[in-house]
Amino acid sequence: MITRLPKWVEYGAFLLALLAGCVNAIGLLGFDHQAVSHLSGSVTQFGVGLFTLNPVTLHLFWVIVSFLVGAMISGVLIENTALKLGRHYGSALLIEGGLLILAMLALQYGSNWGHYFASAACGLQNALITTYSGAVVRTTHVTGVFTDLGLMIGARLRGQAFDKRKAILFSIIIVGFVLGGVLGAALYQQWHYLALLVPAAMAVLLALLYHALVRDKPPRLD
Repeated sequence: MITRLPKWVEYGAFLLALLAGCVNAIGLLGFDHQAVSHLSGSVTQFGVGLFTLNPVTLHLFWVIVSFLVGAMISGVLIENTALKLGRHYGSALLIEGGLLILAMLALQYGSNWGHYFASAACGLQNALITTYSGAVVRTTHVTGVFTDLGLMIGARLRGQAFDKRKAILFSIIIVGFVLGGVLGAALYQQWHYLALLVPAAMAVLLALLYHALVRDKPPRLD
């Protein structure tokens, strides 16, 4: 059970979810209504495409592979799934920002590589932090977050103790993802694919803030 939630964890979870929600909204509005921050819909479409011989099946295959490659990059950089200061989150976020910039440039020229770069960026972010004090943490989709929150509420109705700090962490992620969707929709309406520059800048800013935090605070488990 989480007994305390450091502010840097709260801020980081919110901003990462905001970033992912923004990218996903831009994807839904601009990538043929295709989500890129998670794979459930893409894998389902891929399966349907295999059955119907849909011409976009190969494209969906590469979107899925790109997400996997992004997660692999995170696995190379981050030596453990548990959140801890001092690990190479900053480097991973800089790569994510670069991938989003590449996605924006490719999409500006009408290339499907934009979809692949954006999917890789989300796969990288989703694999950055997978656990914190026993809680499974995902910042690029909220299916698991809602599932865990529902389980916690159900367990509380059965009489078990309710982990308020974990509930706060999950709520922060949900709110961040929703607000990211609002931001992404507004940015896409104004700037089209150039809107990806905003989440890219957010990733770079988060990387710089993380490096500053590590410099000023000795690494430790929370």
